[in-house]
Amino acid sequence: MASSGKMEGPSAPALRRDPYEVLSVSRDSSDQEIKSAYRKLALKYHPDKNASNPEASELFKEVAYSYSILSDPEKRRQYDTAGFEALENEGMDMEIDLSNLGTVNTMFAALFSKLGVPIKTTVSPTVLEEAMNGTVTVRPLPVGTSAMGKVEKQSAHFFGVTISEEQAHSGIVVRATSVAQSKFKLLFFEQEINGGYGLALQEDSQKTGKVTSAGMYFLHFQVYRMDSTVNALAMAKDPEAAFFKRLEGLQPCEVSTLKPGTHIFAVYGDNFFKPASYTIEAMCAKSYEDTTERLKEIEAKILEKRNDLRQFETEYRKVCQNIFVPSLLCDNKYSIILDVLLHFKETLTE
Repeated sequence: MASSGKMEGPSAPALRRDPYEVLSVSRDSSDQEIKSAYRKLALKYHPDKNASNPEASELFKEVAYSYSILSDPEKRRQYDTAGFEALENEGMDMEIDLSNLGTVNTMFAALFSKLGVPIKTTVSPTVLEEAMNGTVTVRPLPVGTSAMGKVEKQSAHFFGVTISEEQAHSGIVVRATSVAQSKFKLLFFEQEINGGYGLALQEDSQKTGKVTSAGMYFLHFQVYRMDSTVNALAMAKDPEAAFFKRLEGLQPCEVSTLKPGTHIFAVYGDNFFKPASYTIEAMCAKSYEDTTERLKEIEAKILEKRNDLRQFETEYRKVCQNIFVPSLLCDNKYSIILDVLLHFKETLTE
């Protein structure tokens, strides 16, 4: 399954190895274990830290490619089933480090983003290294309060949220918004043995109404986020099935609970050229019990609709093999139901 050989595509390494072997994880590793292994290796082999070592660049590319497979549930399933052959026809997308692009390439990336082309970005290795070394400045953010700021591009502002046992039991929400519609990432770090902080979660800001926002919900039940990039790529690969791909970007948040103590969050400037303005707040879910229950119900309904869509797509394709049936997709009743559910979820999390 993990045979070596040449790979096609600009984002592929010269040779391919078993992605589990590359990241030094087992086949039954959790998403969080895979993500943690990737970030440590990416930081270790990043070209900026290994300018005098040309082999590091290839290792970095191999690590990123392996993670692009194992971090995607569908690609991981395909690889586990049939190896690289199952992925040969898939376009393997990469995350871009804006701090390493240069002015001209950054301008092109910004232009494509404005045109609606999905551009994935990664956190600067400088920020990750400073966090790992514990040399970042952490501002306190008490539960029930908010803080405003303006963070430079490819830089981060760190915050410490201290929660009691009662607050941890009730659930915690940390949310950042930008009325200027800045692009940013909301980051969550875990304490490392050496006293530093390792990146555990990240949420890219999304446009919701007249603001951009990102939130993390530690509510003791599985919360899902919508990755619009995954949706866009799925639709681009199969435009005829775009209707069925509307919920493919629904991804589970890896952490659903927090223990009592101090937890580290950060707002990372992800604009292409200018600083990102933001407001970050930490809230206890106990004050919003009704909203929390409604969110839990909506999450379940959206998952149900995603399963319905997948089943509908299977049935639709079977029918299309025998007869042309455009009328199946002309009735937009189902699409309206999805819009209502997704809009309701956005309203609850605003």
